[in-house]
Amino acid sequence: MTMDTALEPHHDGSPLYVSTQHPRLGESVTVRLRVPQALGELHGVRVRSNPDREPRFAVAERVATTPGWDWWQAEIEVANRVHGYRWLLRLADGTDIWVNARGVFNTETLDSEDFRLVAYDAPPEWVPSTVLYQIFPDRFARSDAAAQRVAPDWAVPAEWGDDVRLDPPARSTQFYGGDLDGIIDRLDHLERLGVTMIYLTPVFPARSNHRYDSANFDVVDPLLGGDEALVRLVSAAHARGFTVIGDLTTNHSGDAHEWFLAAHRHPEAPESDFYYWLDDEHERYESWLGVPSLPKFNWNSTELRRRFIEGDDSVVAKWLKAPYNLDGWRIDVANMTGRFRDDDLNKEVRQIIRRTMTEVNPDTILLAESTNDAASDFTGDAWHGAMTYANFTRPLWGWLSEPLSDAGGGLGMAMQTIPRYNGWQFYAAHRQFSAGFPWRTRLGNMNALDTHDTPRFLTRALPGTLPVAVGMSVTLPGIPVVWAGDEFGLTGIDGEDSRTPIPWGAADAASDTIDLYARLIALRRSHSALNTGGMRWVHVSDDVLAYVREDESESLLIVAARADVDITLPAETVNGADAAARSFGDLDLHADETGIRISGTGPAFAVWQAAGA
Repeated sequence: MTMDTALEPHHDGSPLYVSTQHPRLGESVTVRLRVPQALGELHGVRVRSNPDREPRFAVAERVATTPGWDWWQAEIEVANRVHGYRWLLRLADGTDIWVNARGVFNTETLDSEDFRLVAYDAPPEWVPSTVLYQIFPDRFARSDAAAQRVAPDWAVPAEWGDDVRLDPPARSTQFYGGDLDGIIDRLDHLERLGVTMIYLTPVFPARSNHRYDSANFDVVDPLLGGDEALVRLVSAAHARGFTVIGDLTTNHSGDAHEWFLAAHRHPEAPESDFYYWLDDEHERYESWLGVPSLPKFNWNSTELRRRFIEGDDSVVAKWLKAPYNLDGWRIDVANMTGRFRDDDLNKEVRQIIRRTMTEVNPDTILLAESTNDAASDFTGDAWHGAMTYANFTRPLWGWLSEPLSDAGGGLGMAMQTIPRYNGWQFYAAHRQFSAGFPWRTRLGNMNALDTHDTPRFLTRALPGTLPVAVGMSVTLPGIPVVWAGDEFGLTGIDGEDSRTPIPWGAADAASDTIDLYARLIALRRSHSALNTGGMRWVHVSDDVLAYVREDESESLLIVAARADVDITLPAETVNGADAAARSFGDLDLHADETGIRISGTGPAFAVWQAAGA
């Protein structure tokens, strides 16, 4: 099955198509539409906005012509903090075509799939050029000091080379003793890869190896080296040009947290309104998915807000300030935060978190976990991007992996029951789940092949597809993610199994894979179009996908294939394709007035650089 997308009308939120990335309320914004001349003469082009849920139309005019394309332009006034709009084209035969964030349609489309202008405060300028490296501290590296620390009473001690145990309770209590100074010792490796941001899963004291059951948000776990080790790590990372973000659990604490201990069975305690209690005695309580060790926060509490998220003395603020100087937060289970039965305080909580961060340091990033259809919470009002799986990770696994048998549970189970996808299904799923995000939020979404909560991609990847998968993660809009160990070729059947101690002694043996990651990350960082440029699909078939990332200075033609390649694109797909320079890969490209033919042996990933749009 093949779908011709090369000569469709196109618009996205990038600077090629929208005059300002961060408009203000009441500001007039110029929007542009690229229309293929193959559509024939148009009897009109309009932009349909939806301010205050009442449709309004702006007339567009043709303002420029390039080979094979006409450019239309209109002015729209930003009337709401999130201002939705779509394009309407009237063809010569009277047919109407609608163009929205999901694609091109011949029937009227949903407001939820409109393009969006966002008039909230802008994210940091460096967000679109971020390449993220995720570290699970217990499993990354041990400093010399780690050997002197005594394992806690809850732990099942392990040597660095021991296999990860999947049997409970060892799944969450097996303790390898990685620490923050160990990360400092390995910053050369991160420089070799070319990543720009370090994301640390929780560093606060807890009774598990993952530390998502925090016992105290006010100190760094002494098992990781304490507060001073975090100061050392962030300082060393900043000196090398890395940013560093932490991980907060705003949905729950651990049942060993001092707040919970003060309130459990003590209704009179000041902390009693921090949690959801299921009886008057405060014996039973709501928890994350019924796990007793993770009692759920009640964000109706003004005191909880004061201590945790609001103001200069809060937990959120403390770790962004000197001497710690974190560059932002990833929020765990953000989709559940503030939500329980009749309560839905999610928007209020996330806006308070971002306001606190802005007051302390506006040049900080706020990412949030939302594992499924995340768009409704990511309107640009607080979260800068989503750690989500529906728009990239799961479709990619469906296209590039063998079917997986059931094993494990939770998110791992969801990953392992993905149906086998062809290229069209990848395209459909990716566009569907991306359409709901404003463009600037989409640039902050995490393109993860896998994370600490999923199986490793390589566990059941189709042979030879790793370059395809990594290549797509660094070239599709969003933040590429390297989950520590992927670059060593590690595998794992579920999230727990993927938390393997990094085999530093095998770095030489893994050099080819490490170099692959480094080359593709360098590709991402060296091309402006891959950071802030627009995104245009130009070919979809069962085994081959092709798309263009473009800005005024360059157009990158990108082909991702899980099998052999032999496709021909219209000549006008990319300006100057006959002089395109190879940037990555071994596929052949031949372009003339009859078209752009791309061929070669797959699986394959290839990129060519041509003239700007």
